[in-house]
Amino acid sequence: MAIYSFKGGVHPKENKELTAEKAFVELVPQGDLVYPLSQHIGKPAAPVVKKNDPVLAGQLIAQADGFISANIHSACSGKVKAIERRLNASGVPCDCIVIENDGQFTPAPGVGEKIDYSGLTSQEIIAKIKDAGIVGLGGAGFPTNVKMMPKNPEEIYHIVANGAECEPGITCDDRLMREHTDWVVEGLRIVVSLFPNAKGVIAIEDNKPEAIRIMEEAVKGDDRLSVLTLKTKYPEGGERNLVHAVTGMYMESGALPASLGVIVDNVATLAAIYRAVAYNEPIMTKGFTATGDAFNAPGNFIVRLGTSLREIADAAGGLKDGAKKLILGGPMMGPAISNLDAPLIKANNALTAMMEDEVEKAELEMNPCIRCGRCTRVCPLGLVPQQMAVACERNDIERFVKLNGADCIQCGTCSFICPAKRPLTQLFKQTKPVAMSYIRMQAQKKEV
Repeated sequence: MAIYSFKGGVHPKENKELTAEKAFVELVPQGDLVYPLSQHIGKPAAPVVKKNDPVLAGQLIAQADGFISANIHSACSGKVKAIERRLNASGVPCDCIVIENDGQFTPAPGVGEKIDYSGLTSQEIIAKIKDAGIVGLGGAGFPTNVKMMPKNPEEIYHIVANGAECEPGITCDDRLMREHTDWVVEGLRIVVSLFPNAKGVIAIEDNKPEAIRIMEEAVKGDDRLSVLTLKTKYPEGGERNLVHAVTGMYMESGALPASLGVIVDNVATLAAIYRAVAYNEPIMTKGFTATGDAFNAPGNFIVRLGTSLREIADAAGGLKDGAKKLILGGPMMGPAISNLDAPLIKANNALTAMMEDEVEKAELEMNPCIRCGRCTRVCPLGLVPQQMAVACERNDIERFVKLNGADCIQCGTCSFICPAKRPLTQLFKQTKPVAMSYIRMQAQKKEV
């Protein structure tokens, strides 16, 4: 059996064993549910409710406010307690709708009712995806309905279901493929039906043999769907890496997969598409992994959006004494957080609790660069992190941009492999926003 991959990358300790065999457990929230208006790429949603309004589960509470924006729905019944600014997990204040949860989860009319979608047109399917507020659930948060409308649909040849789940520790996509196989496969079929010349490929790393087996059985006999086994390597699930592994083609700087005839959707996004189209169900819940050696009972959970991260941590047995670090996401790309009273949003898929702070340890061991070139060899985009870091340290934004630093996906492979423990990824995270502003300014000057 051929195993596909990309050039570069690293193989950190997987840590999947903590939760890989833990089936989903439904977490029923007890407290208020909180909905930031900006939990997707693009313009924040605009509230369509006001304080003291009654709401039902699945009811629209904030509407997409622009082409690149997304609807937000309540995942519980109750009433609007407040529309106010609250801190997100990173400690940044943002506008939020706070729903007082009545504990009943009474659905809005029509939500969850199975419908016959076989006769729907492509436009009607895309409208349902938009109405449901579906965005990229692998972490990107890009409105999915926009992705479903490329300029030339007949030139889309590959729909890639991203089941790589390459971040250490996270297993919720693995469990989704194993426990709700039909949601993923039917969601993929729905998307493939939008593009007359497309075939669907479910791409899964080879450290998930059970998911591969189940998915292969599920697509057997369907000549438009197949399963592709990927080599277990980080960051295999990165969009550009995945497109290359599946198709052999390289995405140019700044290009989108559609330019190569490819659309990539996370398996959780496809499951949400199926629920929206077949059951008139907006996105209200997410598969979520709480993992790491600092949790007493790591596990996988089905969590309602808006649920406090603290309730999720409690469901995972709470934190052990001496827990040192919390990461929203996986240890390679997830940001460190200190606010567990923040809500779960669409783009979140994991909470990692650690007894040791590897970044803190690296800072104590940091040495000057020895120019070994390891960072360049593992960079999945073929960048030159050592030279980029020098540009960052000198605040030479022009040089950073010329080195294609703005393409950096901040995957952390360079920091992981660096024997001198240089804070490469941290430098790039700080510099990239400035670089993007510089690029926009240069573009505006050319227009004038």
